[in-house]
Amino acid sequence: MTTTPASHPATTRDILATLVSFNVLSRQSNLALIEWIEQFLDAYGVTHERIASDDGERFNLLARIGPNVAGGVVLSGHTDVVPVEGQAWQSDPFTLTERDGRLYGRGSCDMKGFLACALAGVPDWCQQDLKRPIWLAFSYDEEIGCLGAPRMIEHLVAHHPRPDAVIVGEPTLMAPVILQKGITTLRTTVHGVPAHSSQVNQGISAIHVAARLISRIEDIMSELAEEGHLNDAFNVPHSSLHVGTIEGGNAINIMAQRCAFEWEIRHLPEEGFEAVYARFREYSDELEETLRTVDEGFAIETRALTDTVPGLEHRNNDQALALLERLGVHEDGQAVAYATEAGQFQQAGLQAIICGPGSIEQAHRADEFISLEQLDRGAHFMQTLGEIMAE
Repeated sequence: MTTTPASHPATTRDILATLVSFNVLSRQSNLALIEWIEQFLDAYGVTHERIASDDGERFNLLARIGPNVAGGVVLSGHTDVVPVEGQAWQSDPFTLTERDGRLYGRGSCDMKGFLACALAGVPDWCQQDLKRPIWLAFSYDEEIGCLGAPRMIEHLVAHHPRPDAVIVGEPTLMAPVILQKGITTLRTTVHGVPAHSSQVNQGISAIHVAARLISRIEDIMSELAEEGHLNDAFNVPHSSLHVGTIEGGNAINIMAQRCAFEWEIRHLPEEGFEAVYARFREYSDELEETLRTVDEGFAIETRALTDTVPGLEHRNNDQALALLERLGVHEDGQAVAYATEAGQFQQAGLQAIICGPGSIEQAHRADEFISLEQLDRGAHFMQTLGEIMAE
């Protein structure tokens, strides 16, 4: 009979406290956290493997409990967290702290709570005669564009039997999410023609042109809504476009030579990025062509900062929904506007659903927390999952 090694925490809460103690920001190495999880899995004889980033500094972790056969379920979550700088925390964000039935700490909700629930299930799963496998798929750099998961998904599909369903454990209060918008982040740089501001007919202000482009971005969003490109399942029912940063110019009396702004398109899953972006591209190309007749040095450049994170569509997910039903999740499927790795799994041909403990309203904020009630629900979810996979 397997017993819990004295050097490893046994309860979901203890595991969560350990996970929270690792300050794993996006783009920083998560090796220490991955090594700790590997040691935890090794204590129970669990098969696992790393899938590294190009620079070898960050790692996905793929682990299997149970037989190496088709079917079963993937439990997917990310290991990275967002920064705490500039936030007013009441306690150390990297020390799990209980107050009034809530466990506070960076990542406690998004989404180390889910990882802790999954890891806490390992000892019981290893004692059960699982007929279908339970996979743990823990990724890196999710918070900056779901960068790590694609190569892990590609590896899973290419080298292992195909699982029946994927549960991405983002915080949903343990309610099923069946629709998710996709996202693409972009940077547009306008290369103007500098001149003295008293001679506005001798130059082209990059800032003024950028303002026209930004205005067009907002107009596109209005057009989509007016034309009926809507999905009422989302609280923002149309694809949304938003400019987050802008910088440019050197002095108040110089027509700006350069201006750059970063923006995003969060597209409806059924609409896709290209259809929305084409409207901006058409306007940008026409504007560039016109202004190049004034000066050939003028240019507008737009590039994607990350690959498009695909949306999650409500299709081909019967097995995943049936599994959630058996796991006690009976609510109707919801839709979310934030990005997750679920669409990436679906794009690879796997059935994917989003469901995990905690509330997304707590994510990324000061005093992020997960309630003890939600953590308990997540733990019960994992216990029931093991029983189902053993049937």
